[in-house]
Parts: sequence; C-alpha cells; structure tokens
Amino acid sequence: MMTDPIADMLARIRNGAHARHLRVSCPASKQKLAIANVLRDNGFVGDVRLEDSGSRKVLVVGLRYDAEGRPVIAGMRRVSRPGRRVYLGVEDVPPVLGGLGTNILTTSRGVMTGREAVKAGVGGEVLCNIW
Repeated sequence: MMTDPIADMLARIRNGAHARHLRVSCPASKQKLAIANVLRDNGFVGDVRLEDSGSRKVLVVGLRYDAEGRPVIAGMRRVSRPGRRVYLGVEDVPPVLGGLGTNILTTSRGVMTGREAVKAGVGGEVLCNIW
C-alpha cells in the first residue's frame, strides 16, 4: 500500500522527464487526474488520458520538451504530505519563483493553480509547486 500516491505520481513525472521519456503512467485516481489536467492546462505536460489496464485504470501523461530537448518541467516539490498538511488562506498563497512557477491547490471548488484560487477568492491545501 502506498502512503502518498500524489508524491508517487510527481516522482514518476520528474523521473520520466529526466530520462527523456515521451510519456509516463501511474495508477489513476480522480485527484491525480485533476492534477494532471491542471498541469496540461498550464503547459507543463502534453496529453493526459485514462486507459483501462485489466481491472484498474491507468493515467498516462505525455511529457513536453523545449526545442533543445530540455524538459518543460524544471522542478517540482510536494508541499503538503500525509504527515504534514499545509493549508493556506486566499491572502497567504505565495508566488512560486517570483511568478515563474505555479502551485497547485485543492480547494472547495476543485483542484486549481494558486493564481486561479486567488482570483476565485478561495484558499486550500497546497499539494505541490511546479517550476
């Protein structure tokens, strides 16, 4: 049994990008799919799709690279973990790398970026930072 499936997904994306893979896969869940869709909408990853693999669903994330072959995702860090949850109010959501990166929050209105959460006027649990 895995203690932190979101950290596992982020590690798979990070490792796959470092190894120059075209896509990575991980066990699917609604929250992982929502995080992957936020990453896709902000241009960090390519296509996101669900595939049936026997009795389980698998989340397949296409990775993106720039013209020189470097991964679009330079780094990612899990903020809120099972042992230490991090919640922020709308006024406390910080910019990542001075606005060059983004943070992903789970709010009462769903999973969204920090900028979207501030615009919507909601705070929530900070899942991770991506730059």
